[in-house]
Formats: sequence, C-alpha cells, structure tokens
Amino acid sequence: MLGAGAKETLLKRRQFIGGLGGGAALAACSPQSQEPAPASSGERFSWKIVTTWLPNFPGLGTGVNTLARYISELSGGRMEITVYGAGELVPAFEVFDTVSQGSAEMGHGASYYWRGKSEAAQFFTTIPFGLNAHEQNAWLYYGGGLELWGEVYEPFNLVPFPAGNTGVQMGGWFNKPIESIADLRGLKMRMPGLAGEVLRRAGGTPVNLPLSEIFTALQTGSIDATEWVSPYNDLALGLHQAARYYYYPGWQEPGPTLECIVNRNAWNTLPTDLQAMVRVACQATVVDMTSEFMARNAIALEQLVSETDIELREFPADVLAALKSLTFEVIEELAAEDDLVAKVWASYQGFMERSRAWQEISEQSYLSTRIL
Repeated sequence: MLGAGAKETLLKRRQFIGGLGGGAALAACSPQSQEPAPASSGERFSWKIVTTWLPNFPGLGTGVNTLARYISELSGGRMEITVYGAGELVPAFEVFDTVSQGSAEMGHGASYYWRGKSEAAQFFTTIPFGLNAHEQNAWLYYGGGLELWGEVYEPFNLVPFPAGNTGVQMGGWFNKPIESIADLRGLKMRMPGLAGEVLRRAGGTPVNLPLSEIFTALQTGSIDATEWVSPYNDLALGLHQAARYYYYPGWQEPGPTLECIVNRNAWNTLPTDLQAMVRVACQATVVDMTSEFMARNAIALEQLVSETDIELREFPADVLAALKSLTFEVIEELAAEDDLVAKVWASYQGFMERSRAWQEISEQSYLSTRIL
C-alpha cells in the first residue's frame, strides 16, 4: 500500500505525462500562423462547404457529409455545415478560389488539383512512389508536414487540414495492354498532379478532368485511359464498362490525402473550442474514410473480377522502374526552380528515408509472411 507521500508523487507524475501527451496531440493538429480566436461563447455558425466531388458520391462525397455531421454533433448544433457537391454552387475546380475569396467558408478536395497555384501543394495529397497512407498521416501530424502545408496555403488566406485518405490506389483503366514504357507514348490519360507530368515525360498526354466527365471521356475515346481511385469508387463510376485492362499498383497515388480548407478570416471568427472541434472532426474523417475504403475495396474488387470481363494486370517491372526514374527527375527539377518546393521536398524525402527501414521490417515484412 502506498503512503500519502508516494500517492502524491504518483499523481503528479501521471498529470505531467498526461500533459505531455495532450500537448503533443494539440501541437500536431494546430495550423500555423493562427490568429487568436475569441473566447468560447454560445454563438452559432452556419457555413457552406464546397467540394470537388459529385454530391453523395460513395466514399468521397459521402465523406464530406460525414465531416459535416461530425462537426454538428461535436458542437451540439452550434456549428452547422451545408454541403455543396461539384456543380451545385461552383464547378469542381473552382473550390480553391471560392474558399480563398470567402464566398464559401470551407472546401473539400485534393491539394494536387491546385498545383497551378503552387507546385508545392501537390505533396500534401500524394506524389508518385511516395508515402503510403500511414506514412503520409505520420508525416503530416508528427513530421512537420501540416506546418508546411499551412505555410504553402497562407498566401491564399486558407487554413488546411487532412480530411480523408483513400489508401493506395489502382494504376488505372486502359483500352490497350501496357507491356513496355513505349506503350505510354501518345496515350491520352486522365491523370492529375505530379504524376501527370511524369506521364508527359514518358510520351503521354495528361488530361485533368473532374469526376463528372471521366466516364464519358473514356467511353467516347476522348481519352485512352484514366486513373480514378480504387475498386470501390471505380465500380461505382462504371469504369469497367468503358475499358478492359485494369492495372496495379497505383504508383501515381500511394497514399492520397484529401483536404478540408477553411477561409482564414472565417476560421478566426470561431471560438477556440469550435476550432478544436473542426480539427478533431477532420482527423475522425481521415480514420473513417481510410477504414471505409479498406473494407469496400475488397468487396468491389471481388465483384469486378468475378462478374465482369475486365483483365486485372500488374504493370511490368521495367515500366515501373522507368516511371520512378522520371518521377524523381521531375521533382528535382521543380525543387531547383522553386524554393518552397525544395523546402517541402526536403521534409518529405527525409521522412520517407527514415520510414523505409521500419516499413521493411514491419508492414512489408509482415504482409510477405501472410501470403500462403
């Protein structure tokens, strides 16, 4: 039995440790350059969130609905978010500017859509042959990535948060087999972000299309191939009806983070407790979406393989090797031209190098033993 002095010492030790843990968690989630928010009050907020996804589209569109619901429930109804899918209030690719200008308080999409605003933005979604979903979350929350993201978006009056992740994606749908790097020459393919530039270097033509236009473009031959997400979303979009060859792995998007962006002026009107609720709701959406895609992809892949005439194929090793070489060639050129890209890439690359040894003896090693 502990004496009174020992009990007091133990209590203080627990309080100290708890304080460290709470401080670390808050530091990991807090946006940079944040103006002081007003004290908590009973004031109510009614905001709009515009998205790059079709309304209620499985996983992505419904993920935004989940985010809005979490915020409402956490705040006890003090903060209500009305969701507008792509085209309902603004077109898909106008989300960034709409939130930046304050016409809507929040947006949901993927940062690589905004590479025209800043080349550094795309690192916060994903880059080819880069971090997987677990590593991406680790880099953002505990490797300095979120702070850098805030720095990149600060000139645009935006506060960013991770708000979803689909996990490693598929390599895409093609109307012909890809047996060598030469088969990518002349190929018109829907492929956004840095991967689109890699495709261009390989001789293809990248096309950036919103979700609403992908199926028709592939079916009519306006494009020869497309990457979208993974079996769950690809099946819902009906891409198996427009192309036969379904390739893996998703070299172009190994761990794509989706974003919630908040207009900074609107963010600063929130009391501190509601700011915390938004941060927590975004984190919860990351967990929810990653879990949903892991579960639904398995079911959808089984359905695609057993019930359709698609051919599931792995990219040849020499094709992946050529694409990987081109990827790092593109990144190094961007870093040499843009100081902000160089800063983000140094952080990202450093984290990836540190993570590699652990991945090799943990996830990668374990999965190889599970194959019977």
